[in-house]
Amino acid sequence: QVQLVESGGGLVQPGGSLRLSCAASGIAFSFYTMRWYRQAPGKQRELVAHITSGDSTNYADSVKGRFTISRDNTKNTVYLQMNSLKPEDTAVYYCNTVRGKDFWGQGTQVTVSS
Repeated sequence: QVQLVESGGGLVQPGGSLRLSCAASGIAFSFYTMRWYRQAPGKQRELVAHITSGDSTNYADSVKGRFTISRDNTKNTVYLQMNSLKPEDTAVYYCNTVRGKDFWGQGTQVTVSS
């Protein structure tokens, strides 16, 4: 069974940084594209970044130049390094992969506020 467990969220001041982690199990991790989504209150879930099995990456325009997605296949873990955080980055961040269907983690709250 596929399981995704996020960690690393918290409260940070504008301009600060956080690193999110997502540990995966139940899949041959290195073969799968991994994605980070976020959902702010009252808004739809949006794709933030993805990384393919070949380490190709793509980002939402709103986070380009500030966020970096990476993966460690030896640890079955995908990361999201978030720098220069803004209040509008406040959301629950979810890890995702697809194996026949979507699998989601439980989410981790990121709050950017002074």
